[in-house]
Amino acid sequence: MSKLKSVFACNECGAQAPKWTGQCPSCGAWNSLIESAVTRAPASDRQARFGSAPGAAAQTLQQVPMEGVARMSTGLAELDRVLGGGLVAGSVVLIGGDPGIGKSTLLLQALAALSQHAPVLYVTGEESTQQVAMRAHRLGVSAPAIRLLAEIRVEQIVNCAASEQPRVMVVDSIQTVYTDILQSAPGSVAQVRESAAQLTRFAKQAGVGLFLVGHVTKEGALAGPRVLEHMVDTVLYFEGDTGSQFRMIRAIKNRFGAVNEIGVFVMTEAGLREVGNPSAMFISRHGDAVPGSVVLATQEGTRPLLVEVQALVDDAHAANPRRVSVGLDQNRLAMLLAVLHRHAGVSMTDQDVFVNVAGGVRVMETAADLAVLAAALSSIRNRPLGKDLVVFGEVGLAGEVRPVQRGEARIREAAKLGFKRALIPAANMPKKPEAGIELLPVRRLSEALELLFA
Repeated sequence: MSKLKSVFACNECGAQAPKWTGQCPSCGAWNSLIESAVTRAPASDRQARFGSAPGAAAQTLQQVPMEGVARMSTGLAELDRVLGGGLVAGSVVLIGGDPGIGKSTLLLQALAALSQHAPVLYVTGEESTQQVAMRAHRLGVSAPAIRLLAEIRVEQIVNCAASEQPRVMVVDSIQTVYTDILQSAPGSVAQVRESAAQLTRFAKQAGVGLFLVGHVTKEGALAGPRVLEHMVDTVLYFEGDTGSQFRMIRAIKNRFGAVNEIGVFVMTEAGLREVGNPSAMFISRHGDAVPGSVVLATQEGTRPLLVEVQALVDDAHAANPRRVSVGLDQNRLAMLLAVLHRHAGVSMTDQDVFVNVAGGVRVMETAADLAVLAAALSSIRNRPLGKDLVVFGEVGLAGEVRPVQRGEARIREAAKLGFKRALIPAANMPKKPEAGIELLPVRRLSEALELLFA
């Protein structure tokens, strides 16, 4: 006879406590403990559930056989790029994003391409099979080989997958499924953790490529315990404004490829369409050169990307001037303005400074420093910098321009798109000049300003 007990689980970290407290004793979050009923199965049931695995013997690193990782193409080149070259058999991919951003559409299109070469299974817990079929018809997806299952019970999902034997499976979404082992409601911390553990265990044992769709909180993080992200092999975030047609999928964690890799899509009436040249999409094509606009050569994973950094500097109408940045770190913007004042003699203490990265791109690397300052100076002096200029480089607190990684790849991307000049750190000067583009190396911030505004 199983024993029923009540525990309190933290929504933030998943820690459990025997009684309710206002603050989680593990992570310190307030009002995050939620009561849930947990059934503890007898020892015989737990042994049958987990099995008795034989003891493993230790071995040296040289004794481990080196085997190549076989990958399956999803039929979407941008998704393959983010996954590291394709889907690995037995890997578990967690993809999260805002409601309506296109997660189900993306996976339905990927399964349609995969079903032409391998058996696939789409498990829907939020929609009926009729709704999935209607979406496929609306998108023009013709894939009669896709197998559909409307089920939220993990044990039934695993049994059906064992009989269907798919090579790729999608569970949409992990917050809707539950397991009979626990008595708490679907979506609770314990249910999400245990359901994901059972599905991951099945995927590893059967060699099935598994996609788990995850909900996000209002802060933009994946809902559920943080251990969910540690449990899977790859974590992808599907980003973009629902009012915009552009979508970006970003790898936050990837055991089989590079992190911070991005794939770019455009949402159309026929579903998601890949963008082969995202640099051209993120650069505004003004008729004439305008003040406050600078093209930045940034790096997203292994892909160089050109984006437009826009700045607007205006007289402040309040006692405290505003420092607003969209797509960039606001604290770093304040630091860069202090460096500009100290080492270039340009003060903006009585000016409001607004900085934006066009296209909704988020640039978190320090290579944007030089472009941000160049755009701000271009705006305050009302002097355009030219449409053929690209800028990148990190600015230190001492006013030095520091090198950044993969400088040659950034220069090559700029030359490919027709830019004629590049303001770069002197340490990033390539040994062999790139044809068709003039390189302007600088070591100090003052040198860069002299070249731009002489």
